[in-house]
This record gives sequence, C-alpha cells and structure tokens, in this order.
Amino acid sequence: MGPLLLLRSAAVLLLALVASGAAAQSTMPPSCRDDAMIVFDASGSMSGTDFNTPPTPRIDKVRQALAKVLPQIAAMRNLGLIDYGPGPSNRCDNIELLLQPAPRSADRIMAALSRLNPAGRTPLTAAVREAARVLRFPEKPGVVVLLTDGEETCGGDPCAMAKALRAEGENLTIHVIGYRMRELATTNGYVQSRCMTDSTGGLYISVETSEQLVEALQKTLGCPAVSDASLGHTGR
Repeated sequence: MGPLLLLRSAAVLLLALVASGAAAQSTMPPSCRDDAMIVFDASGSMSGTDFNTPPTPRIDKVRQALAKVLPQIAAMRNLGLIDYGPGPSNRCDNIELLLQPAPRSADRIMAALSRLNPAGRTPLTAAVREAARVLRFPEKPGVVVLLTDGEETCGGDPCAMAKALRAEGENLTIHVIGYRMRELATTNGYVQSRCMTDSTGGLYISVETSEQLVEALQKTLGCPAVSDASLGHTGR
C-alpha cells in the first residue's frame, strides 16, 4: 500500500471515528442535562408510621432515602422542590415552591424538607402543573418526579393534565414514585398515576421499602449510566 493510499485510509478512519462519536453524543439521553423538579407529598398521610418498630413516620423514611441519593444526583443536574399538603386540612391551595432548580442543591432541599410537618390534602395535579411552569416548559425540557403515598383529593384530573401538557410539547417527562400506595390509594389513583407517566414517557414505580425507594429515586433522577450500574432491575 502506497503512502498516498495510507493517508487516505487514515483520513477515512478518522472521519468515521468522529462521525460515530458525534452520533453517540446526539443519541445520549438528555435527562442528565435537563432541570428536574421534585414534587413532594407532605399531606397528612405522610405522618403515618405503617405500624413499624420503632415508629418512624413515612415522611422521615422518605427524607432518609433522599439524603442518600441527592448529593450524587445534585452534582450532575439542577434540582428544585415543590411540596403540597402542610396547612389547614380543608385547603387545596397548599402548594409551595421551596426551591427553583439550582446546581448542587442537595443541602438546600434537605433543609427545606426538614422543616415540613405533614398535614392537609393532596392537590397533586396542580402541584405537578406548577412544577412544569417552574421548569419553563415547553420552552425548556424538564423532568418532574412526583413522590407520593396517595392520590388526588382536591378534584384535579392528573391524567387530563398530563395529556394537556403533552399536547404543548414533548420535552417534559413526568415520573411517579408511589410509596406504599397500595395501603391508601384506590384503583383510580393507580390508573391516574400511570396515565401521567404513560402520557409523558415517564416511569411509574411502586415501592414498599426504603431500599426500593432509594432505587426508584436513582432511576428517575439520576443519570442512566449511574442508575444502570446501581440497579439490578427497572422497578417498573
């Protein structure tokens, strides 16, 4: 093979490597780059202890799980926090934006969660819609992770809301982590939660233990490479 042919072969190989690298980069899931909002259920049911010993409120178990996963995840993406529930039990406007999406926000999220006292109702439809607004959807892509132990109790329609958001754009993904929902949610609650995720390309993950909750948080908030390395199953 002559020098000219060698040079041409090397150039072709180099172009192929560059093209394959660009293609791989363009097909990487965007989830690690997208801002994410955690929608946190702080309604009255989160004060339940599930009859465990020693008695530990559900909200504390969820806080403990988040404390394990947030430092790593917050180092890779902007995270924000919305809660619903605290306040008078008959109110349905008890939704509060606790933190706009921000870099390295684990400590701020945990500090905000530590001040929550679970009470009140479950306006999760309005809370998820507000999370999408905070993410500046549809102008920007984003991820919403709803962490709940129950279902809508304020007359909202989670399924219709998710379909309406999808009609506005395809760059919003809603994940739902149902923590011990089988004890509190009706069949309709499950159907509505699954509809939210199915309508937006997200995951619905039902969890019963703290370990499963940690896995679900890694799966929905973490980067795919990190999640796949740390999980033995999808949890769907």
